[in-house]
Amino acid sequence: MKIQCNMKGSRFIDVTEDHLKTIAKYNLLSDLIDSSGMVDDSSLNKLQLNVKALLEHTEDKDDLLRLCSDVLFHDNMKAFGLHQLILLYIEQAEKGII
Repeated sequence: MKIQCNMKGSRFIDVTEDHLKTIAKYNLLSDLIDSSGMVDDSSLNKLQLNVKALLEHTEDKDDLLRLCSDVLFHDNMKAFGLHQLILLYIEQAEKGII
């Protein structure tokens, strides 16, 4: 699966089912968006800080490290890409894939 990372459609990130399962395992999208409902740079920063804290306190973190290097801390990941990731996650969860 690919998510578009910018409005022009020139940047993408590959997202696997394992990445989505890791997001679900650690409940990474919970309470990420504030009351405005907007996904912005602060949402991405909050997610990245939450993941960094998890990495410090998690023993078996191979899946989390892969998610970080492949998706969350990818050079192309911006707020637009996070929004697309959230939509993909919801879509796959509704299908029962994750």
